[in-house]
Amino acid sequence: MSSQNAVDVLYDVRNSYYLGLYQQCINEAQKVKVPDAGKSIERDVFMYRAYIAQQKYSVVLSEISNSSAPQLQAVRLYAEYLQAATHQPEQLDDLVKLVESKLSANTDVENTILPLLAASIYFHQANSDAALRVLHNTESLEASALGVQVLLSINRVDLAKKELKLMIDADEDATLTQLAQAWLNLAIGGDKLQDAYYIFQEMADKNQASSLLLNGQVSCLIGQNKIDEAESVLQEAINKDPDCPETLINMVVLSQQLGKTPEVTNRYISQLKTSHQYHSYIHDMTVKEHEFDRLVLQYAPA
Repeated sequence: MSSQNAVDVLYDVRNSYYLGLYQQCINEAQKVKVPDAGKSIERDVFMYRAYIAQQKYSVVLSEISNSSAPQLQAVRLYAEYLQAATHQPEQLDDLVKLVESKLSANTDVENTILPLLAASIYFHQANSDAALRVLHNTESLEASALGVQVLLSINRVDLAKKELKLMIDADEDATLTQLAQAWLNLAIGGDKLQDAYYIFQEMADKNQASSLLLNGQVSCLIGQNKIDEAESVLQEAINKDPDCPETLINMVVLSQQLGKTPEVTNRYISQLKTSHQYHSYIHDMTVKEHEFDRLVLQYAPA
């Protein structure tokens, strides 16, 4: 293999996506020259996923057809699911069934994007068991990174450590491995919070700050009770994307830490419920509200 062929022509496209620099990912994808059809499909997969991250579902749905490559059709299905979650929740069950049928029919072991996005859909559905089951049979660094996220969401730090160890053995310096290390450090807390902060900061310095990296830093600072610093970084995140769900969630937490009035906190919660009603944070909040209402009725005077 020549040194020219050994060059990873999609590194900037892929790296930008992982770092949450979605417009940069799209820009890189549109100008990069790829050597073959396989790389062309991979480039388009990341480009369209970046459009999805920007909630530009119509771009994906209009440009990916039934005649597109299977990997791209998986991306289209993911866009359909997220659009339905926002605008047509009654369609979600049918879309999940379609995901299951496509997984059952998939015999192409090279098509790792279908199981990856299927696991993402299960994760959105709060079905961590199904997500982990799919990821267990999918060999890719990105599948492992998603596995770490899922495991941390169900407080299985012990299993997340094992998954991260596999990532480190595969490629310790990879962006996804470093991000997964930061997520794990955040979950562990204590002295590890500073380590997580440095990872997010280093990535921002080497590339550029994204909402993903800034909110990672904010979470570390809040955990260390560095409220003033957290507020400053969060303001930068707001300026980049005022509707980012993680930014709004951190605004809820920070406004409470700063002793803001309930009206201020409720404003951010209302924005979350309006723009991101199917986010896991809102789902968990709704469950707790219903449980609280149930307990109130249970102990109410007869």
